[in-house]
Amino acid sequence: MPGDTRQAEAQIRYAHNGGVALGYQVVGHGSTDLVYVPDWVSNLVYAWEHPRFRDFYLRLADAFRLILFDKRGTGISDHGGQFATLETRMEDLHAVLDAAGSERPVILAAEEGSGMAALFAASYPERTRALVIFHPPEPGASITEEYLRELAELRQGWGTQEWCDWLMTERAPSLADSEDQRRLFANYLRVGASPSVAYALNRAAWETDLREVWPALHVPTLFLYRSPQEAVTLDVASRVPGATAMRVPGIDPDIDVHSEEIVEEIQRFVGGEDAPRVPESILTTVIFTDIIGSTEHAAGLGDRAWRDLVARHHALVRRELSRYRGHERDTAGDGFFATFDGPARAIGAARAISAGVRTLGLEVRIGIHVGECEVHEDKLAGLAVVIGARIASKAVGGEVLVSQTVRDLVAGSGIKFLDRGGHRLKGVPGTWRLFEVAAAED
Repeated sequence: MPGDTRQAEAQIRYAHNGGVALGYQVVGHGSTDLVYVPDWVSNLVYAWEHPRFRDFYLRLADAFRLILFDKRGTGISDHGGQFATLETRMEDLHAVLDAAGSERPVILAAEEGSGMAALFAASYPERTRALVIFHPPEPGASITEEYLRELAELRQGWGTQEWCDWLMTERAPSLADSEDQRRLFANYLRVGASPSVAYALNRAAWETDLREVWPALHVPTLFLYRSPQEAVTLDVASRVPGATAMRVPGIDPDIDVHSEEIVEEIQRFVGGEDAPRVPESILTTVIFTDIIGSTEHAAGLGDRAWRDLVARHHALVRRELSRYRGHERDTAGDGFFATFDGPARAIGAARAISAGVRTLGLEVRIGIHVGECEVHEDKLAGLAVVIGARIASKAVGGEVLVSQTVRDLVAGSGIKFLDRGGHRLKGVPGTWRLFEVAAAED
């Protein structure tokens, strides 16, 4: 349907997150918005020349007001320098929705796009009508020598016809005998991402562990899968409260191959589900700070001088919280409890706070955790808050300690960690593996 008027009307526009421009389109005029987070790579211009992608988009646009975009570093979108963390890419999705005027869309995501979509839905349930995931990543996949070898082969072979032919037999085996489809597929990869971006996307996706994100989803969630991915999908779906899993016909891992049933299942699911606008819980990053030796400082300085120093400390902490877009939740004595939409910004703020207070002759210990928090009249509570406070109590002066969940969710960020082993946290079941954030220059 090359002449479809909806395609002609779908002008390329750009949303902006910081200094990064993100190409997007709006197709169709349905009463319900649906944003599609593509799997690995995409290119909004080339996809419309490829019958497979064009037909998939138009099926979605028949049912929804469809929002398409190229993730940063892919297609027509900016790269933005260093490969972005998952939370930054989640914010890219936020920027696209704002630019498209979409308040509460259905979010459809496939494979690599699942992490961005799930983190957004868990962090912003009030902005998510429903979440549909096609072929989620395997939970807690380990990095093996075989995996590293495959990554090296990807970096070397990306875009060559031979490697693209091999990948097509893995991704769309039902189409792999067609010479035209093989040519179109290879060109789609070439214009979708450079070899370095493809390598970074794959590595970050493999190293990102979403096991703490899935249970924090409290929006209507549908998992779609084809038979080869049944075990992984059902495992992930079992971790999401109230999730539905549905098998669709076919054997191809790519969502856009023979996709009629996929669109129909999404329509049926969305037609019967409507999430509450006021969330009872959200996924968030919690951070706790505490001045080391405050009693000794107060005794040595005297009450007035100590109050003045604490006031300067508070001003510095609040400045860094604001700079990294954190939200102050509580201040108890000389410590802070704050939250962030993502762990990388929390780590940035923690580093800045730790360095800043040294200029005041102080040292702080800081703990960071990502987890599900209950919302009560704009107050946050729950086990994740307790865990964050307990992690901070394990830190020494000048140290930023984080949970393994934090470390896993900033995969690909370049942030380095030192393993501090397993710890028992007071009042929290089990043993928790903690990591120290290495100095930025390390």
